[in-house]
Amino acid sequence: MRNTNKKIDPLPDEFSSEEEAGEFWDRHSITDYEEYLEPVEFKADIKRRHFQIELDEETFIALRSYSKKQQKPAKQLVNEIIKQKIAS
Repeated sequence: MRNTNKKIDPLPDEFSSEEEAGEFWDRHSITDYEEYLEPVEFKADIKRRHFQIELDEETFIALRSYSKKQQKPAKQLVNEIIKQKIAS
């Protein structure tokens, strides 16, 4: 149940910057401004998926060291290594 005795700051007509908007919403709850909300239609077209694979610490440390030597991100090296192993 909503506390109707709670003082709610007025919602600004607009914010002068994204930072100002962020600061406002950091200090306020959207649930106090539900009457201003409007339904929107949103479609997400997800083209890429991410998966997690657990590594033991020793393997991770070796991978990180190898990726620094290769000057490539570890995730890129992991993809390359797995693709090579699967293809052979």
